Amino acid sequence: MYNVALIKFKNISSECGHLIPIEGKIDIPYEIKRIFYIYGVPKDKKRGNHSHRSLYEILICLKGSLKVKVQNGREEEVYVLNNEYEGLMIGPWIWNEMFDYSDDCVLLVLCSDKYDESEYLRDYDVFLKEVNEIYKENKLC
Repeated sequence: MYNVALIKFKNISSECGHLIPIEGKIDIPYEIKRIFYIYGVPKDKKRGNHSHRSLYEILICLKGSLKVKVQNGREEEVYVLNNEYEGLMIGPWIWNEMFDYSDDCVLLVLCSDKYDESEYLRDYDVFLKEVNEIYKENKLC
């Protein structure tokens, strides 16, 4: 699926523990402009349920686990995030839904830009309408 990829980060291990470096434009394809993390999500709750028009983000599960369903208007995939040395990159025009959080889940998110509410598509029907227009114009693979 376009605009979705699992990224494996370097895991530098020694008798002193582990270090996982993540540098913008080196380990990920963009400069990091916003970072946030999510925790304490009840098992029966879902987060996400939106898409972005131009933003990229990488989701890294630092502790515990969760599932992420991604859709591009034509196909759908579900990823399980459960380790700290792998991230799920989600680009523009991908609807995402995060669910099935473990009680101890801590999810770190690295964004390509600062928060801008106008960047979000929060209504699935509006997302489908806009993404299908982009498909018609052959702007997406």
